[in-house]
Amino acid sequence: MTYGVIPARTDRSTRPLLASLVGVNTMMQARDALWGYVFLLPWIIGLIVFFLGPIILSFLLSFTKYDVITPPQFVGLANYETAFTGDDLFWPSLWRTFEYSIVVVPVGLFGSLLLALMLNRGLPGTGFFRTAFFLSTLTPAVALALLWSWILNPDIGPINVALRAIGIPGPGWLADVHWALPSVILINLWGSMGGNTMLIFLAGLQGVPQELYEAAAIDGASGWARFRHVTLPMISPTFFFNLVLGVIGALKVFTTAFVVTGGNGGPNYALWFFALHIYQQAFSFFKMGYASALAWIFVVILLAFTYFQVVLSRRWVYYAGGDE
Repeated sequence: MTYGVIPARTDRSTRPLLASLVGVNTMMQARDALWGYVFLLPWIIGLIVFFLGPIILSFLLSFTKYDVITPPQFVGLANYETAFTGDDLFWPSLWRTFEYSIVVVPVGLFGSLLLALMLNRGLPGTGFFRTAFFLSTLTPAVALALLWSWILNPDIGPINVALRAIGIPGPGWLADVHWALPSVILINLWGSMGGNTMLIFLAGLQGVPQELYEAAAIDGASGWARFRHVTLPMISPTFFFNLVLGVIGALKVFTTAFVVTGGNGGPNYALWFFALHIYQQAFSFFKMGYASALAWIFVVILLAFTYFQVVLSRRWVYYAGGDE
């Protein structure tokens, strides 16, 4: 007799016993399922109260005029119309965010890939350099911004002090309208290039079969040819994953610009990014309805960029074992 299998034909005297056993088993499964939902309940409540609830509420508020003090007043699409046609900072902040992203995303990706390639060679001291490159990521974003604000201080910053010592007048960095954006780009690249993106690339590189490199070497492929025809195709899913996260992270730039400028956007709004624009509308001017509309416009932009990348990825991302 095989355990766990009920015979097709059973004696009438054994049927009540089997029925009771099946009933007990069903009750035990139901009890286990109930306790599973009980343990999931705190997470479900948190998801609804702190995640789904605010998302739905912000969508509803985007169609209202709401200043926290007075009750919301329904205004239809007026907030969205104001954003596109009546807000002098909407388009400049959006374009400035794109300018930042156009530089940070490719430089950050290829810089992280270069570091991962160096660390994947197995040279002496690799463990030390992995730790050293990752340390910048462990620094809190606010502390990192404050540290760089001192380093780039036009008067007492170490960089300008060193430049003056050799007779070169240093730029105004964060206090200069022309240097403010490059300064923030420098700060964020320094803080992110050796972080999670590098580690993800390193994991992808270590997953490339060595047999492919050996076969390419036997065929006489140079180092660049092996990188182009073996490494890049095999890590293309990793590259795509980092690209999507990099674009989203770059478009959401906020903390560094907020800290180094005190939230005022820098000289002549040079660091007035779109996320900072949303924050100021919500928590400085208390235009919660308008800020919610800006946030949903931002969501649509992020979804559009992500969808665009997913569509294009079908042309260049290679999945081992897949149809393409």
